[in-house]
Amino acid sequence: MAVKIVTDSLSDITDELARELGITVVPLTVLFGQEAFLDRVTITADEFYQRLTQGTLWPTTTQPTPAAFAEVYDELAKETDEILVVTLSSKLSGTYQSALSARSMTSGKCRIEVIDSQKVAMGLGLIVITAARKAQAGANLDELTASVRQSMSRSHFIVYFDTLQYLAKGGRIGKAKGLLGSMLSVKPILTVKDGEMAPLTRVRALAAGMDYLYNFVAGFASNIEELAVEHTTTSAAADKLAERLNSIFPTDRIHRSTVSPVLGVHGGPGAIAVTVLETEKK
Repeated sequence: MAVKIVTDSLSDITDELARELGITVVPLTVLFGQEAFLDRVTITADEFYQRLTQGTLWPTTTQPTPAAFAEVYDELAKETDEILVVTLSSKLSGTYQSALSARSMTSGKCRIEVIDSQKVAMGLGLIVITAARKAQAGANLDELTASVRQSMSRSHFIVYFDTLQYLAKGGRIGKAKGLLGSMLSVKPILTVKDGEMAPLTRVRALAAGMDYLYNFVAGFASNIEELAVEHTTTSAAADKLAERLNSIFPTDRIHRSTVSPVLGVHGGPGAIAVTVLETEKK
């Protein structure tokens, strides 16, 4: 029986790709006041960003419960005896701890491995996609666990923010906190380092930000296994960047995704991210 792959909705894997690769995605929750919505399940990204930019309530988020993961484990255990769970960084959410706690709640004898990716968005997504393809090809749980841990050092994520207001409000600003005082006239570009947000540079405008993202990808030249471009509200700018990157990596192979609502709470409108999964060194 093939190993089943589980991740959370902050992997930004599209529904279509999740179905194709047999990936089970456990949603986090976004709240507008007393209204709770399951990420990409009971609220779409478009609906969320419309409320974020036009509404008056500041949204908040919460992680899946251990029971939510345990329910997934029990269902998958009917089809397999090995499950691999890869979550977003434990420094950004309690999702990893929920996934870990759920192992003791399951009724079956299925072997379950839970990995804290120390990544987020497609930094996590590309790792999961690669693992799912290997699972479909017949890799066992030990092989997949080793592959995921090795892939973590090859996954490189950076994101252009139009503002740090949302990241600061949500308490996820990490090592980039020192940028807040100077953010009135410049746009920050951050990465994830040691599992939390960290500053890379600052630019004056969107065009300069897109140049930086392009040059970041170009720095990997021919050493790109997978590439992703995602956005919150500026799909046209993200599409333009993906087309520009065709000179480095085929546009039709670039994963395009909208940043999940839960991540959008912290990223805010106008954010654009790229992720490179570097080619595995032989």
